[in-house]
Amino acid sequence: MGRVRTLGETGSSRLRDIAFAAYGPTVVSSVGYGAIIPVLALRARELGADVQLAALVVGLMGVGQLLTSLPAGALVARIGERRMLLVCGAVDVLAMAVAALTDSVPVLAGAVLVSGATWTGFLLARQGFIIEAVPAGHRARALSALGASARLGLLVGPLIGAGLIAWQGLTAVFVLGAAMSAAAALVALAMPDLGAESRHEQAAAGHASVLSVLLSHRHTLLTLGVAVVVIGASRSMRTTLLPLWADHIGLSAEATSLLFAAAGAVDIAFFLPGGWLLDHRGRAVVAVPVVLTVALGALAMPLATAAPALVAVALVIAAGNGLGSGIVMTLGADTAPVVGRSQFLGGWRLCGDIGGTSGPLAVSALASVLALPAACVVLGLVGLVGTGWVGYWTRRLDRDRVTTGVPEVAGVR
Repeated sequence: MGRVRTLGETGSSRLRDIAFAAYGPTVVSSVGYGAIIPVLALRARELGADVQLAALVVGLMGVGQLLTSLPAGALVARIGERRMLLVCGAVDVLAMAVAALTDSVPVLAGAVLVSGATWTGFLLARQGFIIEAVPAGHRARALSALGASARLGLLVGPLIGAGLIAWQGLTAVFVLGAAMSAAAALVALAMPDLGAESRHEQAAAGHASVLSVLLSHRHTLLTLGVAVVVIGASRSMRTTLLPLWADHIGLSAEATSLLFAAAGAVDIAFFLPGGWLLDHRGRAVVAVPVVLTVALGALAMPLATAAPALVAVALVIAAGNGLGSGIVMTLGADTAPVVGRSQFLGGWRLCGDIGGTSGPLAVSALASVLALPAACVVLGLVGLVGTGWVGYWTRRLDRDRVTTGVPEVAGVR
């Protein structure tokens, strides 16, 4: 298969040059995940799980992602992005088929754990492909669009899933998930293997271990990596705090779903300006709003005693999150080494997963000892501290990039 033209070769900033290979698998696969995630607990309950066990089954999706971040990075370094997509697609097809056919809660739990693991491998492979295919001057916009393409699938997936459930029942959603994973793998066949030469060179020299790569870059991981933990925690915290507050003020499940749908639409709408800002004004200008809007939203939530006020809070948070579409992947691309890049990105992904896991746990822990309004205030104040950390280290990265002459951030002062 011929080598795809990169943006650097054409001199064009039009991301359509790589759009199908870069974004097609992500949109297709995330439609399947978007359809499945809302009904995992229902499937577990259908098989006889109590509420606590059903919640655990849902949580295993995140556990699978967390446990496999580092191994997935090491595997991508050896087999490449294209083969990783094919492997993850094939394994997820099996996992979703098992989830659809099983009558056992433990077997369902195992399938969910495996599916979470494949999602991590899939995302790392997509990020690696963008880094290879797009020159630095356009990379942030490309990664922002990658984040938005996943959000698009996660928004559309539940709508398709709802129709399938009404037509064929709950297990049809898992059949859809298997079909989408298979389709994503087939789309990946159209990708060129851009990193083959680099992998051969590293194989000849001996692949660096994950531990050695992470230790070599421990300062970055303990500074910007912690900022990524904060960003991940803020993003996951909002998905826990908003529905809890909606229930607190008496909103129905239907109204809460509409609230999230509206927020999701705003989130997607802001990825274009966010990508432009990333490439032209640096990383801090979009990283800070992701955390700051959640912090301010949490502080304002006790005042949102009616639906319109909560809608306003949710939309402000969504706008900040949308501006930061792709920010974690962009920061990883900025700081990843050439040698050991996939291993490093696995560690970077782990930072995000730690944040994503800790956010809901923080909400749960505080809500168990404080009244919900007080918990919101505490979380908001902690979020302001986190905003300071994220702002300091991303601003420092911007200045370092200007010092080294990176053209797209030449306007940063």
